[in-house]
Amino acid sequence: MTGRIIGVDVGGTFTDLILAGADGEVPRIAKVPTTVDNQSFGVIAAIGETGVALEDVETVVHGTTATTNAILERKVARCGLITTRGFRDVLELGRRTRPQPYGLTGRFDPLVPRELRMEVDERMDAAGEVVRPLDEDGVRAAVQALLDQGVESLIIHFLHAYINPAHERRAAEIARAFWPNGYITMGHAILSEYREYERGVTAAVNASIQPVLHRYISRLSEELKERGYGHDLLVMQGNGGTVSSRIVSEAAVNTVMSGPASGVMAAAYTASRAGFDSVITYDMGGTSCDVGLIRGGIPQVSSELELEYAMPVHVPMVDLHTIGAGGGSIAHINDAGMLQIGPESAGAVPGPICYARGGTRPTITDANLVLGRLNPEALLSVDTPVSLADIEAVIAQQIGNPLGLDAKGAAAAIVHVANDRMAGALRMVSLARGHDPRDFALFAFGGAGPLHAVALARELGIPKVLIPARPGITNAFGCIVADVRHDYVNTVNRLVADLDMDRVRAILESQIADGTDTIAREGVAIEGLTVIHSADMQFQGQSHILSVPIAGTGVSREALQQGFEEAYWNRFEVELPEIRAVLVNLHTAVIGRRPGVPLEALVNRQDLAADLAGACTGVRDVGFPDGWRETPVYRRSRIPLGASFEGPAIIEQLDTTIVVEPASRVDADELGNLIVSVAAEGTAA
Repeated sequence: MTGRIIGVDVGGTFTDLILAGADGEVPRIAKVPTTVDNQSFGVIAAIGETGVALEDVETVVHGTTATTNAILERKVARCGLITTRGFRDVLELGRRTRPQPYGLTGRFDPLVPRELRMEVDERMDAAGEVVRPLDEDGVRAAVQALLDQGVESLIIHFLHAYINPAHERRAAEIARAFWPNGYITMGHAILSEYREYERGVTAAVNASIQPVLHRYISRLSEELKERGYGHDLLVMQGNGGTVSSRIVSEAAVNTVMSGPASGVMAAAYTASRAGFDSVITYDMGGTSCDVGLIRGGIPQVSSELELEYAMPVHVPMVDLHTIGAGGGSIAHINDAGMLQIGPESAGAVPGPICYARGGTRPTITDANLVLGRLNPEALLSVDTPVSLADIEAVIAQQIGNPLGLDAKGAAAAIVHVANDRMAGALRMVSLARGHDPRDFALFAFGGAGPLHAVALARELGIPKVLIPARPGITNAFGCIVADVRHDYVNTVNRLVADLDMDRVRAILESQIADGTDTIAREGVAIEGLTVIHSADMQFQGQSHILSVPIAGTGVSREALQQGFEEAYWNRFEVELPEIRAVLVNLHTAVIGRRPGVPLEALVNRQDLAADLAGACTGVRDVGFPDGWRETPVYRRSRIPLGASFEGPAIIEQLDTTIVVEPASRVDADELGNLIVSVAAEGTAA
């Protein structure tokens, strides 16, 4: 790395930024409240905090929640759909599931209302043969009808277009002749995969957020340019890679969940260099908690995300499980008289009570403060109109009194229930998928993650916790280490025994060519290309699929069969030789490797103390599961590399606080990471 690079990630509560300088320059970090109405204001404010002129910055990489939030809040563009006659209601019929499996009522509003879903005559069969030619005059009439109704973004989604997209391409060509903007989405161009419902919904998601993303990125790019930035803005995608801002809106759906994905990429980058190839990632921020899995140094990627009921988004994304448990999650007594944490969050405004921005309901952050885990002198200065006694009084009144607990007991209950929810999320990505948590380390980050990580590791039997040098801005760090990446999928859906292997190889080679061409079109500086192939496979008659790695384009029929049998055995420990295997989809990821960032650059070595005593700032009483203890407090930036010490301990830094439970041991490695060896119940580390 030779030039300055900025990674900036917009979260639900804070916008985090890291500026990695030229060789030898100490990195700069910034954390500012997220500007919800216009995220670009927070991005510009964070850049301003660095004090570095944008003309001196080589690259800016941005992870955003703009598209995810737009979908969840339904603040999207007005979309219209043109589809095969007889299929206008596919987006609404879905898979015959219900919002509440055991309820008698439910509500679902598709992204495209029925009056904006138009039908035209055309038909392909499942083999890609034309059954009914495209009615071109019908396409023109449908386009005009949608324009007359004020539609901004157009979806063209025909049956079996994944196998033969000729009709979709011709319809788009007709529409472009008089559509007033570039917001035209062809279903096959976003997802060339069978299942018309999932492909249609994915196309609808893309169309609905395409104008939102295009306007936001254009506005941000212009702001950066006016302030002296002279290079291309890169944007994070949900698959963990980056894409040029010049083409990002073409496949806007790929940016959904891009913020959390960047954290997983940072975890993979950091953990592998620290000697941990298998980790469970645990990102707890202000609003939510995201957990994922990394095996062999590679984040798990899935195409099965469902943003909410009846909204499957079938594009490759880093496989994450999300729950509404962040530092700002509100604790309350529910209608059953039980303590519940979240999913409602205090967000950036008004935030937790201790932020003194008008918050009146207790949060996980407030509970940690009452338990002595957070520094009251740092959060509650003399000018703050909120005192520790005020927070304790609110927790006692709203939580303690209904449960028969004092303020400290209620705060401990809040933390305990929150930990239980997060432990459940960790089990979902490990035990529920056949992985033993004891075979992994826990990579903890986010502003609130290190507060709870050791307790969660002890609960699940995870032996070690890895805490990076800058936990609170890990997602932003992920932006600067993420490579350029593009994923492609094509449906085959044939028995392995009947495969035309020349066609299989041709599809893989075509996917490589598409990815290589796209990266060249972006013009982003890379050091080389990496290609990863995989196949979706299943036994004949089954509905669920398994992902099977493919060694290269020269894959054989025998290798596919053996790979699937191994994957099935590893997942279920069952052999079914009498059932034939099916190759459903072929996947290819084309990755342009960007220059790396040395982890050592995240540590300011000039600030390190000569010994551990020089890092200790005092002691304070802290509440742990086994009672209150007088606990030493350390400043993270002063802890010497190679230091080792026993818990209990509180370790404070600008972007987070780390809680080390009694009997656990902390080792500081040479890269600036802290590795906590977690003691099991009743044993020493």
